[in-house]
Amino acid sequence: MSRSHLQEIVSQFSQQAIPFAQVPGHLDAMELLVELSKPTKDDLVLDVACGPGLVACEFARHAGQVTGIDITPAMIEQAARRQQELGLTNLTWTEGDVVPLPYPDDSFSLVITRYSFHHFLEPQRALAEMIRVCRPGGRVLVADVAIEPAKVEAYDRLEIMRDPSHTHALTTEEFSALMLASGLVDCRQGSYRVEIELEAQLKASFPKPGDKERLREMITADVGADSFGIAPRRAGDTIVYSVPIGVFVGRKLAV
Repeated sequence: MSRSHLQEIVSQFSQQAIPFAQVPGHLDAMELLVELSKPTKDDLVLDVACGPGLVACEFARHAGQVTGIDITPAMIEQAARRQQELGLTNLTWTEGDVVPLPYPDDSFSLVITRYSFHHFLEPQRALAEMIRVCRPGGRVLVADVAIEPAKVEAYDRLEIMRDPSHTHALTTEEFSALMLASGLVDCRQGSYRVEIELEAQLKASFPKPGDKERLREMITADVGADSFGIAPRRAGDTIVYSVPIGVFVGRKLAV
């Protein structure tokens, strides 16, 4: 990633470190990630771009040891605090970048990431690094927004306005092609939707001045039209929208 883009990520997520974990929906579908990746007590897990540790702490309940890495110090602080609150002892945290990951080849048996690929300028390089540090025979899992092709351009414009560190939400077809081109085998995929209340998301977002109101107006006006692929709807006095998530898992070919 360029230095300016990394600085944008750190700036955004330093502000989001606390409210991100408080958005209803960010703990959804953990059981699907566990089901598709099948962690065991023999696994050494790496959670790439771990944020406030929501996924890492869940996987620590099933795996032998979990390491979380994130470029934003404030996120690592929140992750360590969450670990302490949950009384988990089999977690370690690293402040660092994704490309390259600061680990030797074949260090982990399960490498995962959630809600990160839409921030990467070169997602194929991030996936290659995840595969590099995964042991032969190990598994790699990526879960992220997956918008239908006809609506992804509009969605990207909306998300860049909400979070300037957003780059591009891959479509399911782009994710599938990325996984197949990576050399991973036994590739599988799943999906779910995250229900997000608009005002809760705006409270946890830090766009440019004036853009919160524009976002509120754009999403509210999209009720019944769904031009962004997130199906906004009215729920009483609030607006709720539904973000489609794709989950992609593959196995690193054993030597």
